[in-house]
Amino acid sequence: MPHTSDDILRTDLLGIPLRNPLLLAAGTAGYVDELTQAVDLSRVGGLVTKSITREQREGNPSWRVVETTGGMLNAVGLANVGAERFEREQAHKIADSPCAVFGSIAGSSIEDYIAVAEMFDRTEAIPAVELNVSCPNVHDGKQFGDDPVALKELVSAVRVALPSTKLIVKLPPAINEIVALSAAAIEAGADALTIANTIPAMAIDVDSRQPKLANVTGGLSGPAVHPVAVRLIHLAYTGCARDAGVPIIGVGGVTAWRDAAEFILAGASAFEVGTTLFADPRAPKRILGGLTKWAREQRVDSIGALVGNVEITR
Repeated sequence: MPHTSDDILRTDLLGIPLRNPLLLAAGTAGYVDELTQAVDLSRVGGLVTKSITREQREGNPSWRVVETTGGMLNAVGLANVGAERFEREQAHKIADSPCAVFGSIAGSSIEDYIAVAEMFDRTEAIPAVELNVSCPNVHDGKQFGDDPVALKELVSAVRVALPSTKLIVKLPPAINEIVALSAAAIEAGADALTIANTIPAMAIDVDSRQPKLANVTGGLSGPAVHPVAVRLIHLAYTGCARDAGVPIIGVGGVTAWRDAAEFILAGASAFEVGTTLFADPRAPKRILGGLTKWAREQRVDSIGALVGNVEITR
């Protein structure tokens, strides 16, 4: 019997049934339902909320998003309404979402992370949260993603605060430390990993001789970072995640189905789309269509059968 698109792309992520492995990345899809006018949320596997902090944050001054060659620089600075307002104003919408909704947590101290985690754990409609330990455009919170020991301490503490919710740890693009950071997160109780966050970068206006971002530096996302993310996923998958049975969510420069297919072959069980949504809100439909055709051509019953199946000969 031929497979429908839903059949072949259906994904089980941590026991959470997803229509397909495509998630909308944190910071690009609003809190819950803001993208409904531009994206058919019933066609995607899920979305990750904007990163929520313990207290409300106004974020960085303008300009905080600029286009650059091969992608985008952002230094939004985790602008969000804070945990209390999110729980009061947004949490009730999640149960009505046509796709899975995962939370996202950011903070500058372990206590901050725990407070937001406890809020998300009270929200029954959220099956999993993503722990953002690596946002490159704030001057707090980043230290947890730099050091395996600090990361392990944070993940261990947040794990206790999420007795009813799966924990996904979003790691930085640590070129030489991705396996050590992945192993630390897994040992501390991470149920899954998201690899990787944006790459710290900078752009200068050569006429004014001023940085283009008010924050001076920000995070580079888009096509330019994709090959870096493919390598990091492959290293984490073969280095520890595969043997530990811990799934990886790939993120970084997915603009077409081939990008998503690369992530899957490298070891990702699901993938996130972010920057491309700003240029083409219809991208998820286009990506999923191509991914369905590719999976059928690979003669598999499920997209999951292709996870980690890159063929490397030496």
